[in-house]
Amino acid sequence: MGALLKFGALLLAAVAACVAWEDGDVWDYDGHKLKDSDFLALWPLPQKVQSSAVSFQLSASRFQFTHAEGSSAGSDCSILQNAFRRYFDYIFGFTKKDRDQRRRNAAGSEVLELQVAITSPDAECDGFPSLTSDESYELSVDQPSAVLKAPKVWGALRGLETFSQLVYEDAYDVIAMTNVLNFSVFPDFPRFAHRGVLLDSSRHYLPLKVILANLEAMAMNKYNVFHWHISDDQSFPYVSRMFPDLSQKGSYHPYTHVYTPADVKMVIEFARMRGIRVIAEFDTPGHTQSWGFGQKDLLTPCYTGSSPSGTYGPVNPILNTTYDFMAGFFKEISTVFPDAYVHLGGDEVDFSCWKSNPDIQKFMDQQGFGKDYSKLESFYIQRLLDIVSSTDKGYMVWQEVFDNGVKLNQKTVVEVWKSSELEEELYNVTGAGYTTILSAPWYLDYISYGQDWQNYYKVEPLTFKGTDAQKKLVIGGEACLWGEYVDASNLTPRLWPRASAVAERLWSDQGVRDISDAYVRLVQHRCRMVERGIPAEPLFTGYCRHEYSGV
Repeated sequence: MGALLKFGALLLAAVAACVAWEDGDVWDYDGHKLKDSDFLALWPLPQKVQSSAVSFQLSASRFQFTHAEGSSAGSDCSILQNAFRRYFDYIFGFTKKDRDQRRRNAAGSEVLELQVAITSPDAECDGFPSLTSDESYELSVDQPSAVLKAPKVWGALRGLETFSQLVYEDAYDVIAMTNVLNFSVFPDFPRFAHRGVLLDSSRHYLPLKVILANLEAMAMNKYNVFHWHISDDQSFPYVSRMFPDLSQKGSYHPYTHVYTPADVKMVIEFARMRGIRVIAEFDTPGHTQSWGFGQKDLLTPCYTGSSPSGTYGPVNPILNTTYDFMAGFFKEISTVFPDAYVHLGGDEVDFSCWKSNPDIQKFMDQQGFGKDYSKLESFYIQRLLDIVSSTDKGYMVWQEVFDNGVKLNQKTVVEVWKSSELEEELYNVTGAGYTTILSAPWYLDYISYGQDWQNYYKVEPLTFKGTDAQKKLVIGGEACLWGEYVDASNLTPRLWPRASAVAERLWSDQGVRDISDAYVRLVQHRCRMVERGIPAEPLFTGYCRHEYSGV
């Protein structure tokens, strides 16, 4: 009963927020009064908004996306041409031909086109998004033309998403069902440069269709990094050209449960079209049981007393063949995945097998490591980092690599994932000068009944004690959905709209924190995702005008 009363209070607050809008009493963060209800549905909320009660009609038969005169991107920019088709379908997908005919005959001012102008000489249409990509844009809506300006194509993609969210069906225009948007001006940009979603394709295989659908949902929420935890103990689904036995012997099935080179290329290109980086993670020396099936002598033999037990532990760090293999493997990875970074893992290494192995014990004595097996882990990690650096790739690692004192390149990105002593960890990592991303508060595989999105929404990444310079080293965060209990049947509804809460925290102004306001907008945004074919789970009771049909 207490929970029901608590949620009833939240609903009353949400209704109050709607009533406040109906009275015309909504303000942006610069003190401007807003009067547009559908502004409340924008997600994530832009940095600045100016809006008026002036509204315009859109007609599917007359509206078009165009390249503005003088734009550095034209009809040969495949990223924009692809986006124009995608967002036209998003905006008019539910428009019926007979309704559109009435709309053409209806009176009122129309916005006939959205002119897109890329203002920098190099639009980057042929490139890949990166950590330093400019995602800023300005959007103004007037008739007969709306205008979207962005320095680079990546900002134009974010602006197109915002424009599409301004469009809605007029529920009171029964005859015409007119699509309407209000005059708006947005100078918008992300608060954090790294806004990621981690998906785990090892514990359960994720079909290509599911990965692509979630990349689409990521773009709807202005995420820009797909952290692909592609392998782990359970399976190795990545098909390596140089080491084909890794997937032939280490995947759940060598033909149906693998990602071929063509599959990987498709994921990378699909993501590029949406301004999303693909950062592959191949976690070692732990989490590697599946590697051992296809690579002889890679894993450490475990012992019971003086005899081998028949089981294997982490990667064997004392053999030269281990590093020969890693050099060849990561050279391949550097050519397959174009992003400037690869994630090397380094977390949760169980030392018990190393401790049992007499050859490892002898090596420890020779190296002067004593009984400190974290030094052996550091020995392995350091050699791996040198290998990856030789491929001209930067690397990301889980926080244990830093905690264990591994000598890291100053450009290393450390991912903080442990919730215990979180603020102390952020202080220490940034105090050492390392770029940091935060995932600890956003492990979405931990679920609970009800509105747990609020917990993710309330997180503030920069509350730890530290200088301004340290806080600038926190470049963003990731929502992580680990796969022990997740496969294609439940991944998408479990992820969305819970990951939307993280998306707004990483994009919007630090002052955007009102739960009641967020609830009103997130309910509408969830329905928007449902309308676009994403089976995002509901926040509470209610309905969407266009319910998910499952087809």
